[in-house]
Amino acid sequence: MLVVDKLTCRFGAKAAVDNASFEIKPGAFVGVIGRSGAGKSTMLRMINRLAEPTDGRIMFDGVDVTALKGRDLRKWRARSAMIFQQFNLVGRLDVLTNVLMGRLAEMPQWRSLTQMWPEDDRALAMSALEQFDMAQYASQRADQLSGGQQQRVAIARALVQQPDIILADEPIASLDPRNTRIVMDALLRINKHFGITVMCNLHSLDLARTYCDRLIGMSAGRVVFDGAPSALTEHIARELYDLEADEVMGSAHVPTPVRVPEYGVAAVA
Repeated sequence: MLVVDKLTCRFGAKAAVDNASFEIKPGAFVGVIGRSGAGKSTMLRMINRLAEPTDGRIMFDGVDVTALKGRDLRKWRARSAMIFQQFNLVGRLDVLTNVLMGRLAEMPQWRSLTQMWPEDDRALAMSALEQFDMAQYASQRADQLSGGQQQRVAIARALVQQPDIILADEPIASLDPRNTRIVMDALLRINKHFGITVMCNLHSLDLARTYCDRLIGMSAGRVVFDGAPSALTEHIARELYDLEADEVMGSAHVPTPVRVPEYGVAAVA
């Protein structure tokens, strides 16, 4: 589905991402791991085309993503929905309107300017909020929500884009343990229930091993590990994280995903 081929991004003499190559099949939940500054965020931003590659290609179902422009590029950004660490909501707008922003790529320009949302889109947005137990906050200003609630709204906004892949850039970095679990469960639910591919930057190895079925390890802009979580040995992890290894390999309990009948997908025990 997604092919990253010798992808490089340079800022002056420094390579934030250096000759990275990998393929991701449909329906995968991939964790991108590594220490701060390893190139994880730049990688996801290049896939979404928020950052421009210096060299290499990104292919999706045979389409050269790196060559897209104009409307085709806007459509790609809708198909590859981004979830950001700092939520990127419009605080003064209500929750429902923030979620509806995910439908802008499908609207004529005159509708987007007037925010005259079709009833079908409003129903889709409310359904997405209900998925994450946020429907009761639909009319509340986004800046009145907690961090975990805001991130769930951001995930609902990504879901209404009806994407093929979700790119989550450290989505739980600013959250407490309880909200971390809620947000990661929400991403796993999207992955299992809707079959949407998820590519998620994570700093915690425990979380990556718990939620992801594949890990891509980055160090100094290069892909240095690509495989199943069970194949990531402590020795490799310490090479990836260097001085941060003890921090990310802590022994704190991370709940194990279990089956939930009403969703048919994961929550935690």
